[in-house]
Amino acid sequence: MKRRDFIKKAALTTVGTIGIPYILPGGRLFAQTGSSSGQHVVLVMFAGGVRHQESIGMRYLDDAQVGEPYPGNIMYNLLNGTAPTQKIVYGTGQGGISPIPQILGQTLQQQGTIFSEVKAHYAGHYAGLNSILQGSSINGQGLRSRPVNPTIFEYLRRYGGYKATDVWFVGNGIDGSVPLLNYSNHPDYGIQYGANFFAPIVTFNQISQNYLGNGKVYHPENELAPMYKMKVFLDNNFSQNGATLHALGNTEEEKQSIKMFMGQMYEKTNMGTVALPPLADNGDSYAVGYACEVLKWFKPKFLTVNLSDVDQCHSNFTGYLSSLHRADHSVGHLWNYIQTQVPEMAGNTTIIAIPECGRNDEANAILDQNNWLSYDHSDANSMRIWSIMAGPTVPSNLVIGSENNPIGRVSDAMLTVADLLGVKSNVISAGFLAHDTQSFFDLL
Repeated sequence: MKRRDFIKKAALTTVGTIGIPYILPGGRLFAQTGSSSGQHVVLVMFAGGVRHQESIGMRYLDDAQVGEPYPGNIMYNLLNGTAPTQKIVYGTGQGGISPIPQILGQTLQQQGTIFSEVKAHYAGHYAGLNSILQGSSINGQGLRSRPVNPTIFEYLRRYGGYKATDVWFVGNGIDGSVPLLNYSNHPDYGIQYGANFFAPIVTFNQISQNYLGNGKVYHPENELAPMYKMKVFLDNNFSQNGATLHALGNTEEEKQSIKMFMGQMYEKTNMGTVALPPLADNGDSYAVGYACEVLKWFKPKFLTVNLSDVDQCHSNFTGYLSSLHRADHSVGHLWNYIQTQVPEMAGNTTIIAIPECGRNDEANAILDQNNWLSYDHSDANSMRIWSIMAGPTVPSNLVIGSENNPIGRVSDAMLTVADLLGVKSNVISAGFLAHDTQSFFDLL
């Protein structure tokens, strides 16, 4: 073997070991106890605080900006409805005047079911994400702490017998304590049942590319030992409070698959061939593109991807509209990619999209470049969210609930995943669900 090839292969092995410091063990930990009605599930946490009026309400500027009576649908991959015809600012080109072309021939609404008025448990982001993944409402669940109750990842791995590479969490960054969501601190669950966490815009940013992307000279004879020392240091740092990391590592087969995947992703990133949405110009779109690659490579039973770029609504309403439009574009790409590029998942995958919280009814005083007011999240309107799902067992073109008749809670998303993948009864029996939490299928 040529020295260059040898070094490159050794480096990729090191990347797989060091770049993913907490990949979890595989193998069936418990026998599956329920029957699943779905083969694969993708959950999109349509996060960042999505105001009901501009999203599912399709009001565009009409309910948000004084003197701007311009309604319309800017999420036309997810929703039926006519796009705005005036004051277009959310697309591409100077001023955002060119909307992004629709990807899906049929909207997700036409293909599936919308719960148009769902109740959130929290008006805050991190607690809201916890309520999606835990299916519970824990007062005081704050930043820099792992979930208090078990997550859907842990339920699936403990009771469903799914191996480590069957369960993935793709984050759009490492801010806001998002990397702590892949397993809980609950003593009966925890890391040995958690999900593989992957933040591609960090792993594959320019700094990572410079140091890891092209097989740097980490020669196994004289440089690998210091690298392993660095890995131990990073692992201990990540473990919090100096505690020892337990139960890390996949099966040998899974480890090799992850290493090969990471090596391919560095190559595809360098070549610009990652399966990104047609327009990929923010963190959400890149997270979705790499989520597509995870789906293509591992065909996981369950994958969650987090989107949050709409959070700029605190100070820039125009940017919020732009990010909302791009989130719709990215989800349309994700669903289309599954159906056209991953034959093992086409026709047998269910997608669920749900925000973690909404936005206020009344604006704050911050004006953006178009002199439009911005919105925080703290009032009753922030508790108004929605959900949409599509898949082989989901009724098509069905809308459930209304402003005067809310149906569903944000925690229902987790139990719906459990329902689809055969662990619903185990989750209910565990006793951690928020009051009145049901599978969306029970609400149909």
